[in-house]
Amino acid sequence: MSLEERRYSVLIASASENLNLALSSLLPESAFSSVQTVDSVSAAQRILAERDFDFVIVNTPLPDDTGVRFAIDACTGSTIVLLLVKSEIYMGIHDRVVSHGVFTLSKPTSRQALAQALRFLASARERMRKAEKKTLSIEKKMEEIRLVNRAKWLLINELKMDEPHAHHYIEKQAMDLCITKRQVAEKIINTYS
Repeated sequence: MSLEERRYSVLIASASENLNLALSSLLPESAFSSVQTVDSVSAAQRILAERDFDFVIVNTPLPDDTGVRFAIDACTGSTIVLLLVKSEIYMGIHDRVVSHGVFTLSKPTSRQALAQALRFLASARERMRKAEKKTLSIEKKMEEIRLVNRAKWLLINELKMDEPHAHHYIEKQAMDLCITKRQVAEKIINTYS
């Protein structure tokens, strides 16, 4: 799937109508499937508790909180967070949130800088998607290894095979029956457990 075909979900926490309008024009429906805007940290926390977003954009300060702690907390899982802060406090806030993976942008900012920041967020999200996919693949492989090892130990205990013979038996069954080693292992576990 190309980047143009990706659709991102976005949560905007901002009390600034001007910024909200600027962002909405930079978030076309063709690329951003679900854009929700709230004007407080408490509302953003409620929505984030209900569902995940690809991007969370926090325009500080918000009426009920600065939003910095929320930005850090929102930067969990696969959510990419952009924090907009006044230029006078930018370096201090950036230093505080960078270790949590939060992107920061000083304001006032230009439309071009916002557009560029959104492209950076998309790049980071795509990199995270690749890492998630790789992690899932590794987890599946590890689960298969655990099942095969468990099946081998059952063959060793129940049929008095040694480890190489049990391993060979599982591989041969998989080839003969045209199924995966995982499926053979599951059958052995179901039979002898």
